[in-house]
Amino acid sequence: MLVKIVLSAGSLIFSIIQFVDGNIGNGIFFFFLAVIIALFIFWNETLLLVFWQLRKGDMTKAGKILDRIKDPKYLVKRQQAYYFYLKGLTSAQDKGIFEAEKYFKRALSMGLKMKHDQAMAKMSLATAAMSRRRKKEAQILLNEAKKLDKHGMLSDQIKMIKEQMKRI
Repeated sequence: MLVKIVLSAGSLIFSIIQFVDGNIGNGIFFFFLAVIIALFIFWNETLLLVFWQLRKGDMTKAGKILDRIKDPKYLVKRQQAYYFYLKGLTSAQDKGIFEAEKYFKRALSMGLKMKHDQAMAKMSLATAAMSRRRKKEAQILLNEAKKLDKHGMLSDQIKMIKEQMKRI
């Protein structure tokens, strides 16, 4: 992203120099080049807005912002993974864990980058498997989530799910 910012700023400065020197055609070209590069910097700020709303705890607003993305197939593969991950988080809140299960599976198959996001998705899948009385699958997913959660951010939730599994 830093490279894009430098390229955009450099192109804008060079376009101004071209305008001052009287090369209007070159100036217009480099100005439009700077605008195009700047647009690519903020191409998918929608996902960042969704993360911000989730951090604030406003799931309904996060879901509304996420629904602005009409066709996620045009996103970059990593962004698609996070789109489905965020869609799973918001669906789990609104429509239940069974609806969110398909989104988490798709996000994991596309490749979430961060380990704690992978752990969260696997923990949610374990919850769905436990709700469907698939104890063995839930146990495997919880163990994978525990391995991925290196900082212990999900340890309380994992313990709680394991306690619930003992009751089944």
